Amino acid sequence: MSNAIDQTRRMLSLVTYLRERPGAEVAEVARAFGITERELIGDLNVLPMCGTSFRGGDLLDIDTDGDRIWWHNVDDVAQPLRLAADEATALLVAARAVAGLPGLRRRDREALTRAVTKIEDAAGESAESSARVGVTFEAEGQVFADIDRALTEGRRLWLRYWSHGRGGMTEREVDPIRLVTEGHTYLEAWCRTSEDRRIFRLDRVAEIKVLDEPADPPRIEPRDLSAGLVNPAADDPEVIVEVGPGGRWVAEYYTHDKAEELPDGGLRITLRSADPSGLRPLALRLGRDGRIVSPPALAEQAREAARAALAGYPEGQA
Repeated sequence: MSNAIDQTRRMLSLVTYLRERPGAEVAEVARAFGITERELIGDLNVLPMCGTSFRGGDLLDIDTDGDRIWWHNVDDVAQPLRLAADEATALLVAARAVAGLPGLRRRDREALTRAVTKIEDAAGESAESSARVGVTFEAEGQVFADIDRALTEGRRLWLRYWSHGRGGMTEREVDPIRLVTEGHTYLEAWCRTSEDRRIFRLDRVAEIKVLDEPADPPRIEPRDLSAGLVNPAADDPEVIVEVGPGGRWVAEYYTHDKAEELPDGGLRITLRSADPSGLRPLALRLGRDGRIVSPPALAEQAREAARAALAGYPEGQA
């Protein structure tokens, strides 16, 4: 799975590729870039939010029907880019912040440094204010640095981690395997508590320590993440969730077997989960926008959790 920098580099090339090939076939483009069609569609979902202005104008009008890719405003965004003072400042501050991230590959850091120099030269006086602004990524950046160090030195980690499935903080020792990125950054590791492979989201790590004990994960094949981080098995328990129009996002964020339209504009979503109890937080998050229908035991657990949450509010404020 590619990281954010790999994806950015690929998407920049993708813009040039698509400009020269109107109506390009999805399968052909995916093969040309050495990625899956799913990864390509993910890139295409991001590109319409990009353009020649931070202010929302001149965005790329790119879409796909699943077979071919169409870019409808090639000529509109073909004009040379001119950075305004605020755009140059934002871009320079972001580039310097990313260049300072721990674990960044040396060649990428050097490329960013060269890019900053070129932008400063092009922006002239407009770039001066950016030197007085700094950005740091304290929490997740430090977690990333400790994990990167543990991977480099082959050492075990201790984590205090928020588990949505258990609904609270857990403490565990893990042998790190690798870092992966899909929207968020995750650690794949062998968990000594559960004696199984686990995925940990970095922004849910409350505390981390690099231990003196050597990491010794079992010799296992890296997970195939081409279809995403969550890949339910065919024999995992089935869960049915009904959501209203305000809960349709569930079908976008959760791998599911099917999503059937409901008369009110909502969806009846059938999905599988190795640990159905981990979906209770989803029911609480949905509130009036959805409910768990099946299995009945999980539906009752969700109702009990909702009643317990409501009991914590002063009378009349729930």
